[in-house]
Order: sequence, then structure tokens, then C-alpha cells
Amino acid sequence: MKKFVAVIFSCIFLFAISVTDGFAGELSTSAQASVLICADNGKVLYSHNMNTRLKMASTTKLMTSLLTLESAKKDNRVVTFKENMIEKGSSMYLKVGEKLRLEDLCVGMLLPSGNDASTCSAVSLAGSKENFAKLMNSRAEKIGMKNTNFVTPSGLDDKNHYSTAYDMALLMKECLKNKKFCEISGSVSRTVSFVSPKDKAVTYQNHNRLLSSYEYCISGKTGYTQSAGRCLVTASRKNGVTLIAVTLNDRNDWEDHTSLYEYGFSKVHSQAFSKKTITQSVVGGEKDFVKLNIEGKSFITNSKKDKITLKILVDPFAYAPINKGDRAGLVLYCKNGRVIDKSTIYYDENIEYKTTQSGFWEFIKGLF
Repeated sequence: MKKFVAVIFSCIFLFAISVTDGFAGELSTSAQASVLICADNGKVLYSHNMNTRLKMASTTKLMTSLLTLESAKKDNRVVTFKENMIEKGSSMYLKVGEKLRLEDLCVGMLLPSGNDASTCSAVSLAGSKENFAKLMNSRAEKIGMKNTNFVTPSGLDDKNHYSTAYDMALLMKECLKNKKFCEISGSVSRTVSFVSPKDKAVTYQNHNRLLSSYEYCISGKTGYTQSAGRCLVTASRKNGVTLIAVTLNDRNDWEDHTSLYEYGFSKVHSQAFSKKTITQSVVGGEKDFVKLNIEGKSFITNSKKDKITLKILVDPFAYAPINKGDRAGLVLYCKNGRVIDKSTIYYDENIEYKTTQSGFWEFIKGLF
């Protein structure tokens, strides 16, 4: 009898673990590890084994392309594809002696997932894949990727090359700050015009099918090796909310990402305050009123019931002279009576002191 009771309690305990891990009671995926985060505030909305170290295949190219694009912004140099840059696996089909710019290598990395493009960039920028891996790991540390180690720029298998679902979400969050990355990775197709040969131009198709199948998808990177399985990192934006989904070793990644986003967008909401201009009375100035700027701001909430209000704190009048850019007041953003954020209000124009003598009633009028 005691043994029977112990078995029952063990089953209940295991069941409790299964439904709490990754909110499985509401959602589940086929992935060995997965995570869904809100890029706007970093909140984890769903997770399953999100800190388990696994191979991430070609989603590695998120880091390689980020470093390449940052270098290209300073110097979008022309690079030459050499024999020591040849790699097996997926390719943008570069030939020895061909020349193209760094930015175009990122098209080859992010759309057709070219291992040749990744190695070409790594060797061109750092002299070797090993030196480039040091740059990758240094940047990963700054991003906060605590369970990641990069060895190859392409994502080809290596026992010391690994990451986690959560770390890859942090990486995508960092990538989304780069406008050129968003532009390239969000393209269904893109044409690269080579520097040499001059007449060569190739149009590459994006392997990220979610860009076509899910209307809110804005970016992503696919990955696959036999040992890593199917890996996918994507980002989607809807109604002012940006979410990032990561699945590692997932045979149903397209469907799972769509399900993750539908779940996430039902849980997270955005409330936006647009930029506006108000006026303030001026005493002793060449104008009776001065313009003040209130910058736009948006907030992410976990419920439609969480309404945010703003309080504008500005004196009823100001004395001339007034300088554009000077502090004029404060805006308080409140939720449930509690201040959650604030921003400064600035004057939007110069108001010179009025040199001519005003009458008594004009002075009183200026006060109101």
C-alpha cells in the first residue's frame, strides 16, 4: 500500500513539473529547447530547456553577420574569395578570385546560409577563423550570452561550438538594433552585384520561409546539420510589440514558431503615446506663448487592463528670455497610480525678452 501511494505521489510530482516547465499547460513545441521573449522588455513568455547547451548550426551566422555589418559600416571594403575560404555545406557559390563587398557577404550568410560567405568574412576581417572566433566570443560576453562558445563562423559542427535557446534570443535582440541587418534578413530575396567579375549578379532566396507564411515575421535565420537538427531563430512584430522565438533541434520549427507568436501576441500588448507639442504662456517676451516638445513613448504591458496615464508637470507661465532646448517641465507615466517612467519636456523655440515697456493690463494678460 505504501509503495502504491509513493508511486501516485511521484506521478503527481512529475505531472506538476511537466505542466510548469515552459508553460506546457498552454503551449508546447517539438523542440529539444525553445524560448519566446519580448524584445522590448526582455521578458521570457515561454521556455523549455532554454539554458541547455546545444548545437545551433547556421543560426551561428547571426553573430558572424552582425560583426561583419558593423565592420562594413566603417569600411565596406572589397574582399577576394580565396582557396582557404572554401567550405563544405550550404553556399552562396563563390569562386576563387571573385570579389565582392563585406555587406554583400552578409546577403550570402543570411539568405542562402553560405558557409563560404561566413568563412570569407571571418578570414578577411580577422586573418583566420580562430581569431574571428575570439571576436565572436568577446561580443557574446558583452551581450550576456553566458552559455555560448563559438568556434566556427558558419556553424559547422564542433564539440566546443554550442549555445542555448535563450542566448540565441539575446543575440537576435542585439541584431535587431542594426538597421542593415534588419533590412537584409527581412528580405525574401536580394541581388548581389559582384565587383569582379563586373557582369556577375546573383539573386539569392531567403531560406526563412516564415517571412512568407507568417505576415508579422520581420527577420530570422535558419540552421541545420545532421547532429544539430533543425534550428531556427526568428523575430516578429505586431501592434508595436516585437517578439523573438528560438527553437533548437525542432522537426516542426515553422509551425512551432507560428504557434509561439500567436501565443505571445495574445499575452503582450503595447500602449503608445505619440510625440506632441504644447504651449506655455510667456511673461515679458516678444511672443505670448512658447512651444514645448513632449517626445513619443511606448510601453509594453501584460494585460489590456493595464492602462498607462500621463501627467504633464509644467508651470502656468515662464519668464523671457527662453532658450530652445532648455528644460521646461516633466512628464510622469503612471500605472495603477504608481509612476513607472518619466521624461523631460524641453522648449522648442527661442523667445527673446521684450524691450518695449508693456502696460499694466498687458502684463496681467501675460500672466494668464
